[in-house]
Amino acid sequence: MKLIVGLGNPGKDYETTRHNIGFMAIDSFALKYDLKFKMESKFKAEISSVVINGNKAILMKPMTYMNLSGEALIKVMNFYKISIEDILVISDDLDSNFGRVRLRKNGSSGGHNGHKNIALNIGSEDYKRIKIGIGRDEMIPVIDWVLKKLTKEELDNLNSSFLKTNDAIYDFINDVDFYKIASKYSS
Repeated sequence: MKLIVGLGNPGKDYETTRHNIGFMAIDSFALKYDLKFKMESKFKAEISSVVINGNKAILMKPMTYMNLSGEALIKVMNFYKISIEDILVISDDLDSNFGRVRLRKNGSSGGHNGHKNIALNIGSEDYKRIKIGIGRDEMIPVIDWVLKKLTKEELDNLNSSFLKTNDAIYDFINDVDFYKIASKYSS
């Protein structure tokens, strides 16, 4: 079983902010497969599941706020006995150009608090990631930048990024070698 986690912050105030690109990406995948999320308070997360070609996956949006994402992830991981190798986390990437999709087999948090908390809770940085660039404006403090609402044009431009992430998630669920997925969908 695979676990695909979209990172973001819950609530209307954060819906279309740069920091919520992980939620938006996983919502795009769920929409494509007509999946619905359900709040599971025992996991502190919204959960959905899908079976594709006989392969089961849990989709998850932590409702703990970004900085505590790992607390929800570890609950789902332990409950379903999912190994680290079967986890894929989708997040924003401050250090990449807007809309750029990067897939990584592992790595450091790069200063991203959601990834820091996941590594802390699961005891490893060796989990797979899809990072979607949000760019950076050096004139705006980082916290203000990541919580800034996306413009209509930016939201429209993200659609091509989400097409790539949808296909990458599909391949991940179907056990395609991750290096092949990364070389195919990283932009």
